[in-house]
Amino acid sequence: MSAADFAQQQDLHALYSSHHGWLQGWLRHKLGNAGEAADLAQDTFVSVLTNGTAPQIREARPFLATIARRLVAHRYRRQVLEDAYLQALACLPPEVAPAPEERLLALEALQEIDAALDGLPAPVRTAFLLAQLEGLSYAEIAARLKVSASSVKQYLTRANRQVFFSLPA
Repeated sequence: MSAADFAQQQDLHALYSSHHGWLQGWLRHKLGNAGEAADLAQDTFVSVLTNGTAPQIREARPFLATIARRLVAHRYRRQVLEDAYLQALACLPPEVAPAPEERLLALEALQEIDAALDGLPAPVRTAFLLAQLEGLSYAEIAARLKVSASSVKQYLTRANRQVFFSLPA
């Protein structure tokens, strides 16, 4: 292990030791669920580890809280997608409803699409979801988002490109 790697490992260890308890408590207070708070606290530190940002952190708690908020928003968005899918399935007659294996594959695909959309501006994501999940036209999406139809076209082009290049072949 190089000296730089060792220093980075020490920085991360110090960050974790000093702030993990606080972050988990903060998340538990925000979410009202100790298990989910523990998972998201761990995910926050994994994000710091994979990004290699520990040495550059000046104000640890605001930095960690920002990452955790993004993870909470991502988890919420994914849950909304899953709930919408499951509600749509519940409306199907049993004879045309997909088998449990197909449901699982569809949920996994939704999660991959959600991950692909992560990082796009909210109007772009929203336009994509309205088009794909609700089947709305450009004009209907434009009315909902209070933008022009040409903006919707640009949003959908951007979102479709992002999804296409992000998903495995």
